Amino acid sequence: MFRSPINVRRVATFAGIFLLILFVIEFNTRLEELNRLNDQRDEVRAIATQVIQTQSALQTQVAYAESTEAVEEWARTDGRYVQEGDQPVIPLEVPGSSPVVVNTPVPIPTPLQNWEIWWTLFFEE
Repeated sequence: MFRSPINVRRVATFAGIFLLILFVIEFNTRLEELNRLNDQRDEVRAIATQVIQTQSALQTQVAYAESTEAVEEWARTDGRYVQEGDQPVIPLEVPGSSPVVVNTPVPIPTPLQNWEIWWTLFFEE
């Protein structure tokens, strides 16, 4: 009988090993993709948590701003309003006195040396 130089069993074994290597490579690629997507999911969850906390803080501020306590606080501090029974105090100057004028000292410019003037002309805008 004539024996073929190509052994069918050997070819099938090499083909099986080749397919197994391809499956391992594909599996590794899928695992890397899964890890990448899990990392992205964790980042999105962290951002979503921050957004919800910010929303909660803003809702709390809005609720306080709509309350009567906030309106009364603004009226007394920034609005300069008074309630019934309050005695507003208006500071007046003493009669016959002139207002105190505070002179602010003018800074004395420091003279530049010649090389500083040339440097400024050529190298600075």
